[in-house]
Amino acid sequence: MSKVNPKIDLVFKKLFGNEKNINILKSLLNSILPQNEQVATLELKNPYNPSDYASGKLSYLDIKAQDENKKWYDIEMQIAPQDFFGLRLLFYWAKVFASQIQRGGTYTDLHKTIVISIIDFNYFIDETGKERYHRNIGLTDLETNEKYEQTDGLSLHFIELQKFKTELKYVKTTLDRWLTFLNNAHKYSKDTLPEQLANDNEIKTAMQELEVMNFDEKEQEYYEAQEKFLLDRNSYDKSIQNKTKIEIAKGLKQDGIPNHTIAKNTGLTIDEINNL
Repeated sequence: MSKVNPKIDLVFKKLFGNEKNINILKSLLNSILPQNEQVATLELKNPYNPSDYASGKLSYLDIKAQDENKKWYDIEMQIAPQDFFGLRLLFYWAKVFASQIQRGGTYTDLHKTIVISIIDFNYFIDETGKERYHRNIGLTDLETNEKYEQTDGLSLHFIELQKFKTELKYVKTTLDRWLTFLNNAHKYSKDTLPEQLANDNEIKTAMQELEVMNFDEKEQEYYEAQEKFLLDRNSYDKSIQNKTKIEIAKGLKQDGIPNHTIAKNTGLTIDEINNL
């Protein structure tokens, strides 16, 4: 099994923000971008550098890159919800977009800037049964939905990992494979990757990279703190979910619903239902 979790931003940066893994980053990006915006080449603008972390710059864990058409990308992994998350992403976009004009430059130096936020929490409220795990938000004409060349400078992609629930046997697209990998890397090793992932060379390489990834002392402290947060959060979520199931089961039991039907619909065992 992978010894590190790619959902933790430090691991994500070391994996996808490394010059030698540029093809891994390009594969992930192209799986998210629409067909008419596919990337041929990428240049990392803030590659992973161990000296950054040694000097305490652990807050700079996004990945900035530019493609052959001079479009900019800012990619990040987030495991914790934050107040004003959407406004924060707009602020990041604005900083990257505006930074393209240097002293003496012109507006023609500005190129489309795309922010990709992969998040391990639910940000958007979806109707039950109609959850969307990928959203692409940009500037369009509100009446015709058209995009115009000089105002098409913004694109925000949200990937909500917890809403991706495609079963392994139905995994078909490259995005399916990457999200399955990010959600389940802890279950696999390079030798036990399921066929649906093992046939993708970039994901196979990513799995191998996770297995040999090492941390210095400062990185290890940061990783362990983030891993503890994930464990605490997941335990809390399961506790809340179980309480909800119990309340539902109590209501169904009072309505005279058979125990086996309650068990099927709540996931509780027959013994747990009998003890309510």
